[in-house]
Amino acid sequence: MSNNPFNPFANIDFSKFDLSKFDLTKLLGDVKIPGFDMDAIMAAQRKNIEALTAANRAAVEGMQAVAQRQAEILSQAMGEVSSIAQQLSAAGNPQEMTTKQAELARKAFEQALANMRELAEMVSKSNTEAFAIINKRVTESLQELKSLVTPK
Repeated sequence: MSNNPFNPFANIDFSKFDLSKFDLTKLLGDVKIPGFDMDAIMAAQRKNIEALTAANRAAVEGMQAVAQRQAEILSQAMGEVSSIAQQLSAAGNPQEMTTKQAELARKAFEQALANMRELAEMVSKSNTEAFAIINKRVTESLQELKSLVTPK
């Protein structure tokens, strides 16, 4: 604990507070405001949290797939390096070596572009899935709000 005179909470030991038993639904469940359905609001917020959790899960799974594919690409590239070294060492004259180097550079460039395109598509797909989950929930939430506000 610090003795900071500008912090009124400096001498409070927050570890003594057990927030695991704090239930917001019980606290707000007793609040009665005419025309305000607290249960519906709490259910909507629960659905919002579930949608955010699902979107985060989709994003994390997408990032994991991209990282796994990057590792596969790196492994493949390392295998190709030894093959390239063998091909270049087999070249006889300087002109043949230059031709092989140019061909290998072209193939490497094309492969790098293909890999970048594949990774970009994976990221785009992951983002689209996560956005679709959020978009669906926003649409549902607006419908729920409309039904709560519409007079019965």
